[in-house]
Amino acid sequence: MILPVSLTLGHVTITTGNMTFYDCGSVSRLNQSSQCVACVSCVWGCNWCPIEQLCTHNHSCPTPNIILSQRGSSGPSSCPLVFSLRSSALVPMGQSTTIVLEGRNLDLYTNEGDYECVIEIENVQLNLTATEEKTAENTHILTCKSQKFHYSTSRLQYSAPVYLRRGNRRIDTLPELQVHLYDCSAGQSDCSQCWAVPREYGCVWCPGRPAPICVYNQSCFSEPADTCPPPQITQVVPVTGPLEGGVLLTITGSNLGMRYQDVVGRVHVAGVPCVPQMEGYQISTRVVCELQPSGKQRVGPVSFSMGTSLPGGSTQIFTYQDPHLLDLVPDKGPVSGGTRVSIRGRHLLTGQMSDLSVFLGPWPCRILGEVNDTRLVCQTGSSNQTGEVPVWVLFGKAKRTVPKRAFRYLDDPMITDAMPAESFCAGGRIIVVTGRNLDVVQQPIMSVWVEPQEVQRVKRKRRVAFLTAKQQLVFNSTMATVSERCSVLSSSQMTCPTPAVFPDLKVKGVWFQLDNVQVHFESIKGKSFTYYPNPKLFPLNSEAADVPYHFKPGGVIAVEGRDLTRAMGRREVIARLGDQKCEVKTLDSTHLYCEPPEVQPMSVDDGHQLPRLKVFMGNLKVDLGLVQYDSDSMLSPVPLAAQIGLGAGAAAIILMVLVVILMYRRKSKQALRDYKKVLLQLETMEINVGDQCRKEFTDLMTEMMDLSSDVGGPGLPLLDYRVYAERVFFPGQQMALLSRQLDLPESRRLTVEQGLQQLINLLNNRLFLTRFIHTLEAQQGFSQRDRGYVASLLTIALHDKLEYFTEVMKSLLQDLVQQYVTKNPKLMLRRTETVVEKMLTNWMSICLYSFLKEVAGEPLYMLYRAIKYQVDKGPVDAVTGKAKRTLNDSHLLREDIDYCAMTLTVLVKNGVEVQPCPVKVLDVDTITQVKDKILDQVYRGAPFSQRPAADSLDLEWRSGQAGHLTLSDDDVTAIVQGHWKRLNTLQHYKVPDGATVALIPRSQSSGGISQVFQTGEKTPMLEGEEEEGFRLWHLVKSSEDPEIPKHRKSSMRERERAKAIPEIYLTRLLSMKGTLQKFVDDVFVAILNTKRPPPIAVRFFFDFLDDMAEKHGIDDPDTVHIWKTNSLPLRFWVNILKNPQFVLDVQITDSIDAILSVIAQTFIDSCTTSEHKVGRDSPVNKLLYAREIPRYKQLVERYYSDIRSAASGCYQEMNSYLTELSGSFASEMNSVVALHELYKYISKYYDQVIMSLEEDASGQKMQLAYRLQQVAALVENKVTDL
Repeated sequence: MILPVSLTLGHVTITTGNMTFYDCGSVSRLNQSSQCVACVSCVWGCNWCPIEQLCTHNHSCPTPNIILSQRGSSGPSSCPLVFSLRSSALVPMGQSTTIVLEGRNLDLYTNEGDYECVIEIENVQLNLTATEEKTAENTHILTCKSQKFHYSTSRLQYSAPVYLRRGNRRIDTLPELQVHLYDCSAGQSDCSQCWAVPREYGCVWCPGRPAPICVYNQSCFSEPADTCPPPQITQVVPVTGPLEGGVLLTITGSNLGMRYQDVVGRVHVAGVPCVPQMEGYQISTRVVCELQPSGKQRVGPVSFSMGTSLPGGSTQIFTYQDPHLLDLVPDKGPVSGGTRVSIRGRHLLTGQMSDLSVFLGPWPCRILGEVNDTRLVCQTGSSNQTGEVPVWVLFGKAKRTVPKRAFRYLDDPMITDAMPAESFCAGGRIIVVTGRNLDVVQQPIMSVWVEPQEVQRVKRKRRVAFLTAKQQLVFNSTMATVSERCSVLSSSQMTCPTPAVFPDLKVKGVWFQLDNVQVHFESIKGKSFTYYPNPKLFPLNSEAADVPYHFKPGGVIAVEGRDLTRAMGRREVIARLGDQKCEVKTLDSTHLYCEPPEVQPMSVDDGHQLPRLKVFMGNLKVDLGLVQYDSDSMLSPVPLAAQIGLGAGAAAIILMVLVVILMYRRKSKQALRDYKKVLLQLETMEINVGDQCRKEFTDLMTEMMDLSSDVGGPGLPLLDYRVYAERVFFPGQQMALLSRQLDLPESRRLTVEQGLQQLINLLNNRLFLTRFIHTLEAQQGFSQRDRGYVASLLTIALHDKLEYFTEVMKSLLQDLVQQYVTKNPKLMLRRTETVVEKMLTNWMSICLYSFLKEVAGEPLYMLYRAIKYQVDKGPVDAVTGKAKRTLNDSHLLREDIDYCAMTLTVLVKNGVEVQPCPVKVLDVDTITQVKDKILDQVYRGAPFSQRPAADSLDLEWRSGQAGHLTLSDDDVTAIVQGHWKRLNTLQHYKVPDGATVALIPRSQSSGGISQVFQTGEKTPMLEGEEEEGFRLWHLVKSSEDPEIPKHRKSSMRERERAKAIPEIYLTRLLSMKGTLQKFVDDVFVAILNTKRPPPIAVRFFFDFLDDMAEKHGIDDPDTVHIWKTNSLPLRFWVNILKNPQFVLDVQITDSIDAILSVIAQTFIDSCTTSEHKVGRDSPVNKLLYAREIPRYKQLVERYYSDIRSAASGCYQEMNSYLTELSGSFASEMNSVVALHELYKYISKYYDQVIMSLEEDASGQKMQLAYRLQQVAALVENKVTDL
């Protein structure tokens, strides 16, 4: 041991150095075989006392004898030592052998006893007596007793240490002194191996019985063999190889030569030489050689010749073959790799698995699993660039490339959002993932990293021990992962069921594995994914679970539970009663309400006749027990007297009906006399509210002037054409068709796409298309909804050929005109009952998109903003949707609500700065309404889809430095009266005018009332919605109290309907109407203005209708007027007026929708030819615009007249316009998916369509039926008579 030493005086170091401490006794103890030599040879000058067997630093021993260190006179040469073997070190096993040792300086030990040789074989000491003989060179010869040696291990040689002992004293021996026992038969299984043993071992191949064997020459009792048997080949791997060679062939057998030089030039494979490799050669048993080119396909055995002996041949047949690559699936993947590529071909298993290697360009593709003759699968590695790369396979040194196909490296998938961010332990909750390039992923997986709770405790304990002992802790973690496969819906969306996690496991992380791309959930949204304990649902009959729950039809089933909404929404819960669905109406944290069918469903369990109520929440399945419907007893048959009474009653009712009809005619005449009187009353009311209208209009115009500067530029939130087409073509559909991809296996995709290409060729045949449409419409099961859906699919499929689409539409309309001319022509195009009528709607929508964008979009947006501004200025009931400021009397708030306007200071973060923003609200607004108004103000220039949802934010009232209060529609402070619970408002929280608030991201634990909205639409809470057993209300309570008996409810509704509207309410409608009048006029004028040329499509179609009327001899101007009204205003403009969200990226609340409905109805009334008459019993909505409708009628008539009087002949101009539209928007259409959806109808009515095509003579000439059969064969492998 070396320690530093220093000499110091105060703080001054005088000198430093190292001091060595040593122990001579340890030197000898560490070298038991040669203690004396080790002692006197050490660097510290130790001395050896031979008698005491002691290594010491002293220069004297207890006895006179001492061996000084090498620094002294004697050194190691004076040590008693056995230093060599006089006999051979090779000792054959089983032969009696004498071992002779040679030593020196042994005279130091006298009278110690006899000498013994000690040999250690497999940890067992073998003691042999030894005799001593002293030579003239002063050395000692020690002869050990003769002995037969054995060892159990099966190997050629075993080295055993040997040393000498006298009495109890062990005499030093050199460490390398050993005898080498050997067994000729160990590992020498054939003659060549035996002969390959070095000659000094004396091993011979003895042809004894029962079998030849390799033995020591003195152990062979017969004549040893002087030649070896011919070589034998037992196995050849592989048995196939490429024509170019280059594959290593492994040959195993016996007598395959004694050295490498013996096998050079001796191996032939199917007659072709095979070059042996030195590094793979094993004596006699294995030869590894490299195949040489064969030049052609060959088949034959493997042969091996050795000297003059007969050559050996293999029983296995080797084949030189030519592998071919045919195809690969898929042909694209992310640059990070991880895609499993399946390569098809012939003779793919050429050579061994180790000889095969796959490359995508310069990058290797790792082979997975086993390879068969026709298919191999490999996993792509990462690439440093995107683009196409060739795919090639190496079979040894032979290279093959997939013909005419390349693999495309695409940009890695990227996840931008994943919702929701929580699940319960049972898993199965659907997480909607959005992003880019998701369709390039082959195996998307959602994984969870979990750890047992006890491991957490162990970690904590070890961490404490580490901190206490200041020692480094190494912990072997027991982490595990659970995963679920995701489903890719499109390039931008996929769904992932959450993996199930045992409750006793702790979630350490959640990520998405997209092939080789790993995306952690925290990196997506900045927060971790949370697992909650499973929700708890209690049985319907909690006291006796086996007893059926009695249900009265017409009601709902209430299920109690705990934590039902913590990680689950109402739309995600599925309830089934027997074989039918129990529709979930309401879900809160403690209750689930579902509405079962009116008739008791059938049981799906064999063990019981009654149905069971089962609730499914993701993977969680809960059986809540049996349900039995309560039914009234059957009524007894009606007696004869009752039948007579019923007949008499029926006769009396008929008589009363006749009297009512006569009275109605008299009242109608009276209504005409009251008409002018009603108009006079309306004028008086308008004068009374004139001042109020002017004030409201002034405020509104001030607001709209600020908005006008943004409209027309980026401030007009017009939807792009694709979204516009989706909403118009497929209104109310949840899954956007234009965003979907074909859901087909890769093996079928190419074939199906070929079939769909042939289908579009068929659709471009006018005869086929018209016969196809007429055949579908003739089918009984082809519903009105199907007609509209097929028409929209055809619109998308033929969008790139709008000129042809228009000609087909005109042809079908001519057929439609022919049908209605014989019946009632005025009813044509009144409804959408045929395919061509929906085609006309879509055609108008396509052709008028640019007109909407350039002309009508701005006034429509200004009208929407004006309505929203006016509605928000007055109170709106959050539960019923009724408002003080409206045009619709059914949505009018009919009570006087005390309220006052307030201005809140909202803290808005703009970059790193926080700026105050004033926002006008009402003190009676609910917290959600306040959040909506704040978002409207903060994001006033942004489209609705780009702003955050109000439900994702909390409203925080800030007062002073530390006063922060989160406001909510529903919390523990909510006012409860009986069965009623009131939503919280600013007035409830006593928020003062000018208060400071801020919108913050909602915490996961925050409660509140959530509402589900479709894109661009927001609906109020249902009147009957219950929350924790309470009925919610805001400004007014619903008139239908659940405690009121049913007969009283109906009488109350009748009294409410019969009650005349008070003048103050009508005044509110008139005030709203007067305020919005300018904006309504602007929209109507923009639509019906003739100062600018009408859209070419309108002129074209109106000319077509005029031609149809002239062709069929219809000279009634009202009929043609009705046709034009039904085709344009009612079919297109009314739809846009009622649904601005089809064109604009805005939010339509229930209150705004009610006002738009009145304006749309006014537009409808303005387009009719009948005289607009109002009376005392006329709807209030018609009374509101009674004075304006005649003026609007004049606009419509002048619009129609100017188009008719304009020069005709716009067909050429229309065709050019349609060609331009086809090229502009064709890329937006997903024609492949539309064709696939369209084919489903062909498949459904396949026989009828085929029969219709075969019945047509022209169709037979064009082989339309045969071509459709070809399509069916490609798309769905339909067996036809092709």
